[in-house]
Amino acid sequence: MALLIYSLPVGALDNIVRPILIRRGVQLPLLLIIGGVIGALIGFGVVGLFVGPVVLAATYTLAKDWVARGQTTEKVTE
Repeated sequence: MALLIYSLPVGALDNIVRPILIRRGVQLPLLLIIGGVIGALIGFGVVGLFVGPVVLAATYTLAKDWVARGQTTEKVTE
């Protein structure tokens, strides 16, 4: 019973602290990280806590770079 009482606040705090720590390593919007962590947790279970933010960070970075390259290409061709 004591373990249950201890694990509920710690588990809830983990959903807040993990995105903040992930944001320190990668420059992503905090809301996007929280959505990625919770969505991956729902979709993939416990493995999603680790896989979700990695896939999200890679996709966000690639999409951001793709948009930036598209904008520089348009300026050159004009």
